[in-house]
Amino acid sequence: MTTLQFKTNINCGSCVKSVSGFINEVEAIKNWEVDTDNPNKILTVKGEDLKPELVVEAVEEAGFDIEAL
Repeated sequence: MTTLQFKTNINCGSCVKSVSGFINEVEAIKNWEVDTDNPNKILTVKGEDLKPELVVEAVEEAGFDIEAL
């Protein structure tokens, strides 16, 4: 299983809820979470055959900023 991490501006529970539908549509993602307590709002994504650009596209579609760590 691949684990990727990204810096985001997903900073609260409502933001997590807003992005959920977009991230959950990416079939390669099996598990994900956002550390909203971290100043960089780290999104950790786990999955099989996971490509960073798929995660970036989903988060940007939801209207949030994201960059790979």
